[in-house]
Amino acid sequence: MTAADRTAAPASQGLNSQECNSLGFAKAPAQTRVVVAMSGGVDSSVVAGLLKREGYDVIGITLQLYDHGAAIAKKGACCAGQDIHDARQVAERLGIPHYVLDYESRFRQAVIDEFAESYVNGETPIPCIRCNQRVKFRDLLETARDLAADCLATGHYVQRSVDPATGRAQLLRGADPRRDQSYFLYTTTQDQLDYLRFPLGAMEKPAVRQLAEEFGLIVADKPDSQDICFVPNGDYASVVAKLRPEAAEPGEIVDLQGTVLGRHDGVIHFTVGQRKGLGIAASEPLYVLRLDAAARRVVVGPKQALARRDVLLRELNWLAEPIPADGLEVSVKLRSAQPAVAARLFAAGEGPESHLARLELSHAEFGVAPGQAGVVYAGERLLGGGWIARAEGRADAARTAGLAA
Repeated sequence: MTAADRTAAPASQGLNSQECNSLGFAKAPAQTRVVVAMSGGVDSSVVAGLLKREGYDVIGITLQLYDHGAAIAKKGACCAGQDIHDARQVAERLGIPHYVLDYESRFRQAVIDEFAESYVNGETPIPCIRCNQRVKFRDLLETARDLAADCLATGHYVQRSVDPATGRAQLLRGADPRRDQSYFLYTTTQDQLDYLRFPLGAMEKPAVRQLAEEFGLIVADKPDSQDICFVPNGDYASVVAKLRPEAAEPGEIVDLQGTVLGRHDGVIHFTVGQRKGLGIAASEPLYVLRLDAAARRVVVGPKQALARRDVLLRELNWLAEPIPADGLEVSVKLRSAQPAVAARLFAAGEGPESHLARLELSHAEFGVAPGQAGVVYAGERLLGGGWIARAEGRADAARTAGLAA
């Protein structure tokens, strides 16, 4: 039996006891305080409505994460001014207390600044993961504890179960694969997972919207968020250019031999694997192979030059048993919108506290970009993951394996 076969069933949000309420606590809902992270969208609003209907002591909290003046009329942008207003209206409709907390300074330091710095370094960052890691599931979670809440509930489409053998909470993919958000939650620690609850994990979106209508919520038909929350117009390059002007400096587009094929207006406009929008003519399709940010160079080449078999992960967060010395058969997602692929995972650093890991992919993948996340699964269970530090072809496997030495 492989690790992919050994997956816990997502049968329960909590303990396997008839004495437990729906969130897994051995007391009545009325004696269970729950803080709900309310973004102003339909998902978190329905979570608050469900828990209120079940009789829980619900408190709604919305985070103001950035200066929302430019986005106040923009629908679909998380935590913008309209979203704060919507969350407040939902809380009033449900009859629950609601607080807006100003986390703007913390969000700038923990998320936005690093987002810009990643582009300066030629990476392709995912700020939503950093926000969950450093703001929502750390600062907000501590606020929930300060309010004497038994748990923090969110509207993420993931499932939480408890392993009856160990009593430890596990994180599983959402039941609806089209909505699964586990990729964005891989940095969740065991302590946080013990405290978190995800009431929508077993549901599909149409059912959630139907509940919103039943609850009479103004957000029942609100579009889903598509943009990065602090880039409500989708123009992330202009945000990075404002924060780190050097990332928008022009440079050269070159091939693998260093031949100049054209020029560009800044490495922030490119990502590994990109084909369209290069602004150069060639006899064959060309793809971005890597970004040499220091030299302001975009290196392009044929698709076969994008093939990668070995991936080094940094800042590994691990929620499962220790990785065996001879590796672990897993599946891994290398981008949020791509399906998981088979791989073998090895610990790459020295000692049990190392936060490096190496993936040997079962077959070549294309467009593996530094700054994205490699998220590791065994079947439906999320085991952990890390940030992609570098990716190489099989010919460079020995050099990749020796990076941590």
